Amino acid sequence: MQDDQATSRYDVKAKIGEIAGTPWRIRSVTVLPDYCLSVSCNDGTAGAVDMSRLIFSEKAGIFASLKEEQLFNQVCIELGVLTWPNGADLDSVWLHEEIGKGGTWCVPG
Repeated sequence: MQDDQATSRYDVKAKIGEIAGTPWRIRSVTVLPDYCLSVSCNDGTAGAVDMSRLIFSEKAGIFASLKEEQLFNQVCIELGVLTWPNGADLDSVWLHEEIGKGGTWCVPG
């Protein structure tokens, strides 16, 4: 493969949300009560993510619609990123760092 083709493919992957260069990936996500998620990664990092502060924040933006539990419960993993049908997503690198510190991450609002 020529260098320009490799660069183009990398750029495309980066633009659509694949996390290039990380040795881990989000392996599973489970919805918990009270706008929380249980997340595990293939490197053994696992923990809970409390999204309530973000979702109910005055500056929630796209996350405000996740107040609807039916929508919140539709979280899925796309290209290594937690996403929702409304277009909301969480930064997987930040998520991995924060749950790695203590197992629980309260996403700031």
